[in-house]
Order: sequence, then structure tokens, then C-alpha cells
Amino acid sequence: MSFPLLLKKPITRRAVIALVLSYAGIAFVLWQDLRVGGDAGGTMLGGALVFVSAIAYALYLVGATDVIRRLGSSRFIAWAMLASTVCVLIHFAVTRPLAALDVPASIHRLTLAMAVFSTVLPTWLIAESIRRMGANSASLVGSLGPVFTIGLGAAILGEPVHALQLVGAALVLAGVLLVTVRSN
Repeated sequence: MSFPLLLKKPITRRAVIALVLSYAGIAFVLWQDLRVGGDAGGTMLGGALVFVSAIAYALYLVGATDVIRRLGSSRFIAWAMLASTVCVLIHFAVTRPLAALDVPASIHRLTLAMAVFSTVLPTWLIAESIRRMGANSASLVGSLGPVFTIGLGAAILGEPVHALQLVGAALVLAGVLLVTVRSN
């Protein structure tokens, strides 16, 4: 099977099976949320927004692969962060008064910590993983996010973990393992 529009490389059977397993796992988790959540419409809208976001992110990963290989992950992330910072500052200047920046220093420190640890570092790690593993493998490993979200929700927020969520998490893990563990 090939995917000539974007990658111009064949997609292996193993990668297809891994994708099917991972997306089936995510579907199980979404199904559980639909069963226990009070707002099915909100859950479906949220799921649809996450799915569209995943498609956009996958396109970004695929499109960035050659650029990352050419520039290197550090230079690519520096340019990407610079461009996004300019866009955020323009948006802020258009939608908020400058007086909104007059907040306690602790808020600025927290914002800086969030920028570094929640944006710059993860973005650099993704770019470095694309450089080392390629976009396909990096995006599949990225599908571990929902598994970690379930675990962190239970550990930090005390959210209950249901059997369907565990089945979904197991399927996602199986898909990730299938693509990351080399066959002999």
C-alpha cells in the first residue's frame, strides 16, 4: 500500500495494523465517555475537535519531516516557536489592552515555566523524535497521550477508570508497541 499524496513512501502492513489498533483504542475511550457523560453532544463535539486536531497535527508531522531533517530539530523548533510567538503577540495586541500584562511577578514566572515545560520542551522533543524515528512512528507514539490522560486523571483528579477505558488503553499501547518494537 502506498500513500503517494504526502509521503511518497509505502505504508507497511504493520503500520496500518498499528493505526487501526490505536484508533480503535481511542474509540473505546470515547465510547466510555459517551456512556457515562451527561452531555453526549458536548462529548461528540469535543471528540470531533480532537479528531480534526489530530489530523492537522499528523499533517504537520508529515510536512515537517523533511524540513526537520534539513534544518535540524533545534533550528526548526526555534523558527516554529518564533513564528508562533509573533502570532500570539499580534493576537494579544489586537484583542487585549497592554494593561492586561500588569499582573504579579508570580504570574509571569508561572507563564514562563508553562511556556518552557508545556510548549518549548515538548515541541522540541517531538521534532527530535521525528528526526530520529520519522513522522509515522512519532505520531503513533504520540497516540499514548490519551493513555497518559486516563492515568493522570485517575491519579491527580481522582477520576474513576472504567473497563472500556482500560481496553482502549491496551489497544493504543498494542498499536504503539507494534510500530516501535522492531521485528526480527
